Amino acid sequence: MSEKFTRETITSVTTWVPGKLFSFTCTRPAAYKFTAGQFARLGVENLKKIPGEPEIIWRAYSMVSGPYDEQLEFFSIVVPDGAFTSHLSHLKVGDPIYVDKTNFGFLTTARFESGKDLWLLASGTGLAPFISIMNDPQTWDQFEHVYLVHSARTAEELVYQDTIQKFSTHSPLLELHEDIGDRFHYLPVVTREKIDGCLDERITRLLETGQLAAKAQHGINLDRSRFMICGNPEMVTDIRKVLKTMGFNPARSTKPGEIAVENYW
Repeated sequence: MSEKFTRETITSVTTWVPGKLFSFTCTRPAAYKFTAGQFARLGVENLKKIPGEPEIIWRAYSMVSGPYDEQLEFFSIVVPDGAFTSHLSHLKVGDPIYVDKTNFGFLTTARFESGKDLWLLASGTGLAPFISIMNDPQTWDQFEHVYLVHSARTAEELVYQDTIQKFSTHSPLLELHEDIGDRFHYLPVVTREKIDGCLDERITRLLETGQLAAKAQHGINLDRSRFMICGNPEMVTDIRKVLKTMGFNPARSTKPGEIAVENYW
């Protein structure tokens, strides 16, 4: 259709929290490739003719799907009166969506030259790229343990529960790594409710008090621990500050480090 993007079709829509959170899948362009943790640029038609917006409105969305999945999957929050999500949240199976042919982002495990324990720290829809990373065989070749920490305000916002709970028992990756059940650790966080089985403070506080370290077989330390952070900008900034006080530094192209981040919006 274009040198820059393809026209794809919505194949499923899942409403997690009505009016707040939803996900969807679409067909995958035959030549489309990406690395787990990267994001795509998605386009929707400006059917409401919102002033100041082009005919196709574009936004960045991290992939939920793994690099080898047949379809592309995305997880979204509904922004009230948002130019993009006001269109996106009303799409139905069979509707069109546009996918930029180029993938983007550096929230990938290639950022780390060493380390044994991978900590995936997410808030809200920042969970998306971490599900993709968990479903990449390379992740389990590179790290001994993976800790998924997902923070939400309420229990109903802890989405993808079936996917997460079945990951270590029904994942196709078990054919390559039979011990994933012992190596994968899910640590849900709910900050505005008291829920059995969930931590109840902000991730920054859980790091400062050592509550997260206490959940890890080898604790948290510079030799083993590597951190990926994805969520709202304030959350990302605050966690980076705490980790810096603990001796961890950003991983850069010119200098090895222990932290990789993505500001989801």
